[in-house]
Amino acid sequence: MGVATSDDPDFLDNVMASGAFSSGEADQIVEWQPPVRVADVKVAAVTGGDETFFLTQWNMQAIEAPAAWAAGYDGTGARVAVIDGGINDTHGDLAGQVDVACSASFVPGFAFNQDVGGFWHGSHVAGIVAAADNNFGVIGVAPGATIMALKALHDGSGSFGAVIGAILFASDPASFGTGCTQRADIINMSLAGVFLKSSARGFQAATTKAVNFAASKGVLVISAAGNNGLDLGQFFDLTVIPAQSGSGLAISATGPLNFCQGATNFRRFASYSNYGEDLVTLAGPGGDFVGSDDDCSIPRTTGGPDVTFPTWVFDMVPAPCGGSGGSFTCWAAGTSTASPAAAGVAALIVGKNPGISLGKLKAKLKNSADDEGKVGKDEFYGHGFVNARRAVQ
Repeated sequence: MGVATSDDPDFLDNVMASGAFSSGEADQIVEWQPPVRVADVKVAAVTGGDETFFLTQWNMQAIEAPAAWAAGYDGTGARVAVIDGGINDTHGDLAGQVDVACSASFVPGFAFNQDVGGFWHGSHVAGIVAAADNNFGVIGVAPGATIMALKALHDGSGSFGAVIGAILFASDPASFGTGCTQRADIINMSLAGVFLKSSARGFQAATTKAVNFAASKGVLVISAAGNNGLDLGQFFDLTVIPAQSGSGLAISATGPLNFCQGATNFRRFASYSNYGEDLVTLAGPGGDFVGSDDDCSIPRTTGGPDVTFPTWVFDMVPAPCGGSGGSFTCWAAGTSTASPAAAGVAALIVGKNPGISLGKLKAKLKNSADDEGKVGKDEFYGHGFVNARRAVQ
């Protein structure tokens, strides 16, 4: 399969008339779902004795990441392709974490490290996977892993062609002739679109082929389940792309209610997450935003003034944000933030087990998850909630 571009409005008709191709679809720009909520706060990190905002990272506690790190596993050797918007590779938590030579943009006119606005979804996602362990800002699930920054979105929107092109690049970069020859072990796509099956057959088929191509190269594809609060088991006419495309894994979200006030149930199912037995493979920490409006404070590990926000902000997930204007941390919630946590756990597994097969990687990720909700696979948590400690045992 492949992606072709042309300004000729008759290009598809002419190509199909040639008889050289069995199928084709005109591309479409999609406004892929952003995090369901981004707090209107942005805090500059400082260098100190530990990650500045580590005490706010309930998501790392939720998946028992510190136990995996203490056992000596940080994802070193694993490569995670983040297919998203622009990623700021100069951010204090991302500098040195991105393989620039194997990063690329599939959005004409923009480099992989360009985007707009003050948030930068791609930076946030990449940081959850692999923000550096550098006594600055926050830490990622797999701080030793390497990020391939693949820009397929700009300002939250992107075409199917861009997403598919990025999947193909991550899986077989050598075929693109850019000089990059080392594929990803894992692809994370913190993007989701809900479509009528009847109107998206071509796009679903193309995305499925791309995801299955990645699998044929040994690459694990992980995607967000989406933020519509829908039971896909009740809406048989709908499909979530790319979560339900091919052999990839779909991640639902959980989040605490008033963490800053002492809540410890980090596996409470998030208010917005899509669910359904045919959708969800695993669950991860995505955060929520329905807690108290009362102000609450959490200390910085580096000293200085406490971080003070409305309580509900701390129920969200902190990670790097923003462009080249500084190294900030932002809080956001969504299956967009749950998916990279699962990708990070997968990276820990790869780091411990170099060369692990795709089948064994999937099995380890599922079998090490904690069974939440109903016994066995269920519509909310799938095979369970990802657990970094158990994943590297």
